[in-house]
Amino acid sequence: MSSKSPEAFRTISEVSKDLALPQHVLRFWETKFVQIKPIKRGGGRRYYRPEDVKLLKGIKSLLYNDGYTIRGVQKVIKENGTKKLLKPNNENKIFTEAQKDNNDPLFQNNLSKHSLNENKRKKLVNVLEDLVQLKNKLDNK
Repeated sequence: MSSKSPEAFRTISEVSKDLALPQHVLRFWETKFVQIKPIKRGGGRRYYRPEDVKLLKGIKSLLYNDGYTIRGVQKVIKENGTKKLLKPNNENKIFTEAQKDNNDPLFQNNLSKHSLNENKRKKLVNVLEDLVQLKNKLDNK
């Protein structure tokens, strides 16, 4: 993060740099996640609150680290709210990793709707790589 206070509002440039995401991705996510509500000032400049930045980090973690789709993240937010996404990334594993000490059947049932085991994840990565190779072949024709 920058040298600003943790409570300070941040511009889209600062958030983009902090999260290592292009600005257009942040603007796109604003259209897909109604919970992201940066304040817009004169000229349409966006100012993200600290809660927005934490939420964006949680969304990024689910999308990029845990293999969720946008629709999957929307479903997680709808079912669990944003409070759990506002926690640090290591605590967000609740959505993708079963807790061995939790015997609540509702929790386990809900978790299984959202998790991918390692085998399925590897298969999806292989399919993605194949699709990228095919796209590159088509682009070169």
